[in-house]
Amino acid sequence: MDESLDKLPRDPDDDHGPAAVAARRALAERAAGRALPHLAGAPVDGRTAAGNCENLVGYSQVPVGLAGPMRVLGAAGAYEVYVPLATNEGAMVASYSRGMGVARAAGGVRARVVKDGLSQHPVLVFGSVDEALAAREAVAASFDELAAIASEGTRHGRLESAVGEVVGRRLIVRLVFHTADAIGINMAARATDAIARSLAERTGASECHVHGQDVEKRANQRAMVEGRGRSVVAEVTLPADLVRAKLRCEPSDLVAIANTYAVGYAGLGTQNWTVQSANGLTALMIACGQDAAYVTESATGWLEFAVVEDGALYASVHLPSLLLGTVGGGSGKGTAAECLAILGASGAGKVERLAEVAGAMVLCGDLSLMASFVAGDFVSAHERLGRNRPGAGSGAAPAVE
Repeated sequence: MDESLDKLPRDPDDDHGPAAVAARRALAERAAGRALPHLAGAPVDGRTAAGNCENLVGYSQVPVGLAGPMRVLGAAGAYEVYVPLATNEGAMVASYSRGMGVARAAGGVRARVVKDGLSQHPVLVFGSVDEALAAREAVAASFDELAAIASEGTRHGRLESAVGEVVGRRLIVRLVFHTADAIGINMAARATDAIARSLAERTGASECHVHGQDVEKRANQRAMVEGRGRSVVAEVTLPADLVRAKLRCEPSDLVAIANTYAVGYAGLGTQNWTVQSANGLTALMIACGQDAAYVTESATGWLEFAVVEDGALYASVHLPSLLLGTVGGGSGKGTAAECLAILGASGAGKVERLAEVAGAMVLCGDLSLMASFVAGDFVSAHERLGRNRPGAGSGAAPAVE
């Protein structure tokens, strides 16, 4: 159901005081359809951390702010959300909110999951290249058997593909799993272990390294090209007058700075060609009980700006390796469960929505930050909102009309 959300209330005199905080939390509770006691400070039973943390001593406290409302044109229809972001970086939530407001004024961000599959890459070692080539053929011919092995350890996951790649006398086996609504790392690791050992036995491999080509939690070119987890594209077209009025620059200025950034990224050899995807994704992951170390892969991707018909700005991001889940891990506990409820993305059947929100959020943040660079107000915004001196940052974040 496409329901328009209210703007977040702000108090220019005491925006971090109890009344202002409670007013925003009331909006979040209406969006979530439930009370949010843990976000309000209620303690969490330490026993809920069993399986997630050893030697428990308590819970860290990271401020959670709401960005938005953000309008998303998702695969199942349009919706609006407040986006909870856990961060200690002043001005960041305000920046994302500004981008969300501009995109909302243009009708919203279209977001699509274009690919879904968690890959693992065991390596088998042989005595010669010919043996490795023969093993590659064995992988291609035995998919049904490998899929059956994978299914023995899970009710929800399944093996989608298995492809061998010969590198010298070694065979890298790219296994891709469907993991339903979980990130699925543990499931995929169990299945990979069983599959790799079975392949090693049937092909006569001299060595079997289950985690051989270890892409886990590291930015890498393979994840950029092939994708890992959920691959998401988010896009919006902003009329030129809207860009001038709300972002205080010309569409052509944003295209020019994006082109210069691309030259810089090429020189750096980075896999992250966005501007601040790591900011928003880390904050969203912490708020929603995700494994924040996956930001190393999830933040990789591309940003595109172009001037299109009638001088409008087309903006898009492609994030090929979002690693997110709405079941398992810490997603169903404490503040994480409450933040996912605010997004309407808690539980089974909701991971696509969470991925859409993540992609749309990244695009909105990059739009806002690039505009700040062009308009020259990046430093002044951080001075106003992000300084921890007495009285600094106590006023309202700049509103987006």
